Amino acid sequence: MFQPTAIAPAPGTAPLLDSMAANALALGREIVDVAGFLEGANALAGQQLERLHRARSEAEAVARGNTRVIATIEGLSASAETTFTLVENTVARLRGAAPQTAAVAAWVQSVDARMATVERTLASVQVSNSGIGSIAAQVNILAINAKIEAARAGDAGRGFAVVAEAINDLSRKTSAAAATIGEAIGGLTQLIESLRNEATATATIAGAVLEETRQTDAALGEMSGSVQNTRAAATEIATRAAEVRDANQNFRPAFDSVLEGVEGQAADVRGVHARMGGLRAHSEALICGAVELGGATADAPLIAHVRASAAAIGAAFAEAIARGDISQAALFYHRYQLIPGTDPAQHMAPFTPLTDKLLPAFQDPALTLDRRVVFCAAVDRNGYLPTHNPQFSHPPSDDPAWNAANCRNRRLFTDRVGRRAAESTAPFLLQIYRRDMGGGQFALMKDLSAPIIVAGRHWGGLRLGYGF
Repeated sequence: MFQPTAIAPAPGTAPLLDSMAANALALGREIVDVAGFLEGANALAGQQLERLHRARSEAEAVARGNTRVIATIEGLSASAETTFTLVENTVARLRGAAPQTAAVAAWVQSVDARMATVERTLASVQVSNSGIGSIAAQVNILAINAKIEAARAGDAGRGFAVVAEAINDLSRKTSAAAATIGEAIGGLTQLIESLRNEATATATIAGAVLEETRQTDAALGEMSGSVQNTRAAATEIATRAAEVRDANQNFRPAFDSVLEGVEGQAADVRGVHARMGGLRAHSEALICGAVELGGATADAPLIAHVRASAAAIGAAFAEAIARGDISQAALFYHRYQLIPGTDPAQHMAPFTPLTDKLLPAFQDPALTLDRRVVFCAAVDRNGYLPTHNPQFSHPPSDDPAWNAANCRNRRLFTDRVGRRAAESTAPFLLQIYRRDMGGGQFALMKDLSAPIIVAGRHWGGLRLGYGF
């Protein structure tokens, strides 16, 4: 760290030192502007890299998914082909058996018709057989009458009586045969009726089988068409998946080239940004050196005030130790206790009650020194700011964004500017930085600090923030 030694300017060098100090301030301002631009470019490059890496990951995921699609479609195509073959074979067998089924059904239905004919024939036979029985009964009566008449005729009618007896015997046999035939025809009629009922039921079933066969044939035909469409769709999907695979393979080298270029540019931006950080430190040292050597700037009164106030704060802390208000160990204790429920996080330190009591008398008057002054606050060596100006020390709310702007006491500020202000032991340090105003807007600010020394030990620094 540049720590110039105060010397009196040589005669005639005062204008040169004034010009050097002014130029150093202008240079520092330009460097901060450029560094801010590079910081934004670096952040943008980081975002682009993140998006590109995410895009590459997604492209790889697409490729993996497409590979799975191709494998699935190949399996689907094979399954569709097997199913199509099975359906076609089933349809062929069903259609081959259809004529035989139709023939069987037609034969069954014809049996039903023939059974009806047989029934009618048996009924006719039954009628004829009944007629035979009736005639035989009449013949039997006639034979009996003939026998009676033959008996009256005596010897003359003996031969006629023999014939009458024979006729009578024949009529009895005929009646018996007719009765037997009638019984047989009745049993046969019942059997034929039963067979006909069964044939009718079978014919109905056969008709239903024919209808189901036709419906099954139609369903299998539709299934065959669906399987054909599925096979065609699977082939189309496989073709498109192959096109996606080829396109992804062609896309990958070009995308990797773009990613490589952006990564290279991002690395260059990071390198330049890092170098700008060093250049900014050198410009700040140049500003401090020029002012320390006697260069006059508009900041001179503020520098003198901050240095004097920092020395006074160190003396006040030493007096507090001497009075027993706080021990030296407690004043230099750098472990902080989190205040629950605060966002952004606020902390307490053993010396915070003391700073709340002592620091406002040194910090708040600085707010009236110059209209450009925004804040004045002391920080310890770790950037812990225990006590702030009243406008930045409101009780925290439930809104983190509001708290970040209005509850800045009891907070740790470890950004570059805050860290350097806390750690610097130079007589003073003048830094230029960009203050985030929200909505992508930034305002150039100066951070002027001087070390706070307590009994020869570096406690921290007094910071004064103001605009150009």
